[in-house]
Amino acid sequence: MDHPDLNLLLALDTLLEEGSVVGAARRMNLSPPAMSRTLGRIRETLGDPVFVQAGRKLVPTPRALALREQVRAAVEQASQVLRPTADVDLKTLERRFNVRANDVFVGIHSGRLLEAVATDMPRAMLRFSPEKDDVDNEALRSGRIDLFISASRKLGPEIRVQPLFTTTFVGIARENHPIFDDDITAERLTRWGHIGVSRRGKSAGPIDAALEAQGLRRHVALVVSAPFTALFALQDSDLLLPLPGHLAHSAVAAGLRVRLFDLPVPLETVLFTQAWHPRFQNDPAHQWLRRKIRELCDDGEPMDSMCSTAQT
Repeated sequence: MDHPDLNLLLALDTLLEEGSVVGAARRMNLSPPAMSRTLGRIRETLGDPVFVQAGRKLVPTPRALALREQVRAAVEQASQVLRPTADVDLKTLERRFNVRANDVFVGIHSGRLLEAVATDMPRAMLRFSPEKDDVDNEALRSGRIDLFISASRKLGPEIRVQPLFTTTFVGIARENHPIFDDDITAERLTRWGHIGVSRRGKSAGPIDAALEAQGLRRHVALVVSAPFTALFALQDSDLLLPLPGHLAHSAVAAGLRVRLFDLPVPLETVLFTQAWHPRFQNDPAHQWLRRKIRELCDDGEPMDSMCSTAQT
């Protein structure tokens, strides 16, 4: 199907306002011959002369007069579409944000983020969803999720990514666990069973590779989908739990009867980021959400947090 040349719509609107080829050419920065050729194309498209000679003037045909208001409205509407985004009143904006977020962020920052939303965007709703097996790139591209907060990973070349904070893993055990009776070595770390946290049911991770490099192997006795389940399972057992430092310190601050210890194996620092599709780059509400998340992460625990200079 042939698509009409929308430039002809603007030219027709200008011709109807000016009433002459010369006047329309001047307004559109065209030469009179070029404007005459454009008028010819309009006539061919509409199947109507549009303007006819009356003495020394051009006068619109009945069809052109009938189209005048419709053409003007269409040009105005198109102009509105192409104008820069007007200021959005976040107080009255009704919006739902689908955020795929790691438990580390949700557990530490979701409460304060919801308070900020209630103050600045009270009609909005946050819907946190866990990490899934589908491809994160496609979830962002398709619009199934608006924002992705997770440990840094490779995403599509067009996806916008902003660093939020870094964290390191620490060990957690109940307060009176026998592991605290002596120096905590890699060998002693493997004497007790471990709890693994994985929404995908995985029982192995970087800690296993680090232990294997020393000829050691741990036994993962329990795998749960959420760190909070793991923390409560820890209370009355001799199991050990490796967790990101931010979450571990939050557990202590919440009054859980646990103690933290440095893991005696080398583990890389984990960078957390937020990622979004370019379609939301200049969306005012989405910009507000990204900026607020960044602020919350910058105000986090100084021991593991990292400030970033990336722009929202």
